[in-house]
Amino acid sequence: MKIPKNIIPRDSYISKIKPFINTSLIKVLTGQRRVGKSYLLFQLINLISERDSEANIIYINLEDLSFDDIKTAKDLNNYITNRITSEHTNYVFIDEIQDVEDFEKALRSLALNDNIDIYITGSNAKMLSGELATTLSGRYIEFNVYSLSYLEFLEFHSLNNSDDSLALYMKYGGLPYIINLPMNDDVIFEYLKNIYSTIIYRDVVSRYNLRNTQFLERLVTFLADNVGSLFSAKKISDFLKSQQVSISSQQIQNYIQYLSSAFIILPARRYDIIGKRIFSVGDKYFFENIGIRNAIVGYKTNDIAKILENIVYNHLLFCGYSVKVGVLNTQEIDFVCERNNEKKYVQVSYLLKEKSTIDREFGNLLKIDDNYSKVVVSMDKLAGDGFDGVQHIYIRDFLSTML
Repeated sequence: MKIPKNIIPRDSYISKIKPFINTSLIKVLTGQRRVGKSYLLFQLINLISERDSEANIIYINLEDLSFDDIKTAKDLNNYITNRITSEHTNYVFIDEIQDVEDFEKALRSLALNDNIDIYITGSNAKMLSGELATTLSGRYIEFNVYSLSYLEFLEFHSLNNSDDSLALYMKYGGLPYIINLPMNDDVIFEYLKNIYSTIIYRDVVSRYNLRNTQFLERLVTFLADNVGSLFSAKKISDFLKSQQVSISSQQIQNYIQYLSSAFIILPARRYDIIGKRIFSVGDKYFFENIGIRNAIVGYKTNDIAKILENIVYNHLLFCGYSVKVGVLNTQEIDFVCERNNEKKYVQVSYLLKEKSTIDREFGNLLKIDDNYSKVVVSMDKLAGDGFDGVQHIYIRDFLSTML
């Protein structure tokens, strides 16, 4: 195994994983392809090797042809058990484990050995959460890995925190590999389109044996064009029927679940703030990587409000919040965020030029009868003057904090 040199650390993730090193819990890193899960494994290997010079490191990259013979749980178990030692602690790292049939059975068997510390990555949310929850309930801990946050983007690209840097982030998104490419629309969007195609065909079409690939791509384009809009499968089906495309609501729901499992889109459920319940229909969908969204439908200035809402949503997830769309009687609260039993309410607006916009964004938050933090995020550079306890934050300042 050859670890790349000059790895840029992503300390926010490593600090979360560190307390679980040398514990019996299996560490599971999930996220879209190419967001940097493999490099996090490398960082963990470096960290463990520094702590324990005699550590026995077993690394398996299931995207590498060298490991093509590992196809089943038995293959995986045999490969690892043949390489473990009783004299030293064994650290097992498995990249993209979802490609192994019944992988959870191998993990369950390996986890019986107190001298094995296991770390895995995967790019399929449903498969990992479903199989692991069933077979290894209470014996694993999951870490969601996202594209680079804004501050990580600045660090990776050695950029100052400026409006120009923010514009690049809003256009290209935060896939780590972009640091190796020139900041050129043609080059970067071509790369992002190729990543998108890889995810679509490997993690959706191939995995679920889909035949109607043309509809799948049209659905993704539709969701990209309507980022942050409330939708139900029936509403999408009705729209498509108006375009002479007949697809059942159930099929649309299935396709959306497949896209969500591959982390292309991330759903935000609707939450009744007063009744404290989740609505069964009508979600919003955001893209895990805004650059991929822009590569699919183009980067247009009249989409800035949609892009703004998407990157605010992404940042809230990166900061560890569980994020829902709030419903307060007939009003909508863009995001209801929960973390460690604390709440935060966030409204997102492009610019607060009109009095009606100001009244709506601040007014909706003021109608919430509790004392949790309430924030309006916008592109107004002179943000800072809140109203009646509601903060007003410039988007770049918002993205530059861990909240």
